[in-house]
Amino acid sequence: MSKQRQALSVLIVSTLAFTVCFMVWMMFAVIGIPLKKTLGLNATEFGLLTAMPVLSGSLTRVPLGIWTDKYGGRIVMAVIMAITVPAIWFMALATEYWHFLMIGLVVGLAGGSFSVGTPYVARWFPKERQGFAMGIFGAGNSGAAVNKFVAPALVVAFGWTMVPHVYAAVMLGTLVLFWFFSYSDPAHRVPSHTKFSDQLKMLKDPNVLKYCQYYSIVFGGYVALSLWMVQYYVGEYGLDIRIAALLAACFSLPGGVLRAFGGWLSDKYGAHSVTWWVMWVSWICLFLLSYPQTDFTVMTVNGPATFHIGLNVYAFTFLMFLLGIAWAFGKASVFKYISDEYPTNIGTVSGIVGLAGGMGGFVLPIMFGALMDLTGVRSSAFMLMYGVVWVSLIWMYWTEVRKTETMGKKSPAFSLAG
Repeated sequence: MSKQRQALSVLIVSTLAFTVCFMVWMMFAVIGIPLKKTLGLNATEFGLLTAMPVLSGSLTRVPLGIWTDKYGGRIVMAVIMAITVPAIWFMALATEYWHFLMIGLVVGLAGGSFSVGTPYVARWFPKERQGFAMGIFGAGNSGAAVNKFVAPALVVAFGWTMVPHVYAAVMLGTLVLFWFFSYSDPAHRVPSHTKFSDQLKMLKDPNVLKYCQYYSIVFGGYVALSLWMVQYYVGEYGLDIRIAALLAACFSLPGGVLRAFGGWLSDKYGAHSVTWWVMWVSWICLFLLSYPQTDFTVMTVNGPATFHIGLNVYAFTFLMFLLGIAWAFGKASVFKYISDEYPTNIGTVSGIVGLAGGMGGFVLPIMFGALMDLTGVRSSAFMLMYGVVWVSLIWMYWTEVRKTETMGKKSPAFSLAG
């Protein structure tokens, strides 16, 4: 088989594998709702439950990225999927809160598949097509939306325990497909004399830290809100779990599938231009989403008049849809920065940046729950995200925009508009 056909086959089965891994990684977003009721969890405990798989999936990203550079993505991806199958299955047998936390840590290894597949796929393509290839692979994030279509139907029809059984079978079948239709090229591995400590020196690079900050928003925020939105719809708007999951998918689905288009935009217009506009769109959407449901009374000449301000379910869903599109582009553009600047260490740097994004996805749901328990305001989750985006905008302005003409005919934005 020609290299080109092998590359295409690797891209297809790797994207499928990542989609299933991400679906499994996000399963607590749906089954966590009946578990919250059964176990009597508060918002903070629910946030911790949903975040546990994200923790292990994040902490393993750096070593998995390094092992991918050294041993190749095919074997590392297969091992990850094989380890998670029994853990997913046994989740249906758990009865105590701590059982779910511990099993969630093992299942969370599925989330580490991103830092394996990214360098594995990228090295099969020339540099000018790597952004697009990584974008297609990254579209596996849409597994979060697939989870919201599949899991609620299983919960309503058979109970939540059916979800782990079905997901374990799907993961096993995907592992078999991946192994038979993927390939390995020894030329893609980092030379054996490369030391672990040398690769970790990337942590001292200020640009790597900056990309970590960007990714903690576009990926960490995506993961956190994907986990949080179903119960948000149920609590804020009183929706049935199936309708809530369907509307939550309006954020998760574009946030995954449009990543490939974001990769194409990043190849064509550059990582900086795409990321800059992603941050501004995020800032505007999060500002509007932050406003809580508010009733206020104004004393008029005719007596008191009461007004209500707040997003209805349609406006809220539309803003979440826009935010999902923006973050899909942003996830691709951040990794375009990496493939451009670190072509020989994509695995290591993508692991570090992926770790930061994943840790954002771990910390944020817990903070969402703590803020809601503390304030009683559900939209406080968006207030927190709004502040995080401010940090990235300021950082980006001082380190990149001041070095780039952002207005006028020479600006990237002008070229994009033209």
